[in-house]
Parts: sequence; C-alpha cells; structure tokens
Amino acid sequence: MRLILLGPPGSGKGTQALRLIERYDLVHISTGDMLRQEIERRSDLGLKAKPYIEKGELVPGDIILGMIEGRIGESSKKGFILDGFPRDISQAEALGAMLKGLGRDVDLVIDIEVDRKEIFKRLAGRRVCRSCEASYNVYFQPPKSEGICDRCGGELHQRDDDREETVKHRLDVYFNRTALLIDYYNKSKKLKSIDGSRSINEVSDSIASLLAALSS
Repeated sequence: MRLILLGPPGSGKGTQALRLIERYDLVHISTGDMLRQEIERRSDLGLKAKPYIEKGELVPGDIILGMIEGRIGESSKKGFILDGFPRDISQAEALGAMLKGLGRDVDLVIDIEVDRKEIFKRLAGRRVCRSCEASYNVYFQPPKSEGICDRCGGELHQRDDDREETVKHRLDVYFNRTALLIDYYNKSKKLKSIDGSRSINEVSDSIASLLAALSS
C-alpha cells in the first residue's frame, strides 16, 4: 500500500499517518520531520533548507528528493505514506518519474480538507514543550498554567514556522501551489477527499473506509 496524504499544514496529516503506520505496518516518510532533524544536526541539507522553512516557503524538490528516494528504498518490503511531499506539480512529476524508475506507483492520494481559519488557529495557537515535546494549543487545548507544560513543567515555546506571519504565508503557499495537486491527482482517478475538521477518530474511520475499499 503506497499512499500520499495531502492537506494544508495543520490538517492532521502527521497524526493520521502515525495511526496508519501502526495499523498497516507502513513506512512513514515525513519530509517536515526529516528536514527539522537535518536542521538540528546542522547538516548541509539542513543549512540549505532552513531559510526556506523559516520563511514558510517550499523547500526545493531537488534538496529533498534524494532523501525521499532513500526512504522509499528502505520500504521495499512494506508500503509507505508520504506526508508533506509532493508540494507542487513539478515535485509530483519528479516523484512519479522516480517511482516509475523503481517499478512502483502510488495507490491512493488522500486529501484532508480543513477550513483556512481553522487551520490558522491550529498552527498559530500551537505551543510545544522544550523538554518533553508535548504539544498544546492556546485556542483548543491550553496548558493549565500559561507557558508551562502540564506533563513535565518544562517551558512551552512557539516554533518559528508557527508564528502568525509565517503561518499566513505557509497557507498562501499551500492554497496557491500545493492545492493544485488536488486536480493533478484527481485526473489520475487516485484522489479521495475527506472532511478533516471532525475529530481525530472520525477522520481515521473515514481513511480506514477508503483503504478497505481500495483492497477489496
């Protein structure tokens, strides 16, 4: 099973991907997580990607395509979930060419739809603990004490890419460029859209129904 999860930043792609890898034993390929790790390591890749991420811009495909190909190669005996890639039509075309070279193809593209105003609150309101990385939201799930983690008492902070101006720009980039992938994959009859504004369990149930239909 080879899947792509589409949806604006903060739509819940990462959360749903974690549930899918546990249920279906898939490899999770999250470009956002991989790039953040590279930035923390101060690798050449991380240094190249950092300016784009801090500005809310798309990281050029040639910076990350090789990294993704390596992860897909590791998944030779398993399926995979691509979370955060492709981000535009050119990246989708490059991904398709790469998969074709590996003798593979994408089985299903799932678009998680969430209203822009809802997404803004999810992202700009997010706070993460510096110590244990527990996540909160000042609008939907605030900590008991402002700026302090309920779990370990650590300091809560806002990631650079969650700051209001960056979030606005990230959403502009998504709806102006990445959303074009919906039509791109719809033409190949591989796209299915679901309502991502519902609870996590309801979204998971919708995805499970799509995958059951796919394998039947």
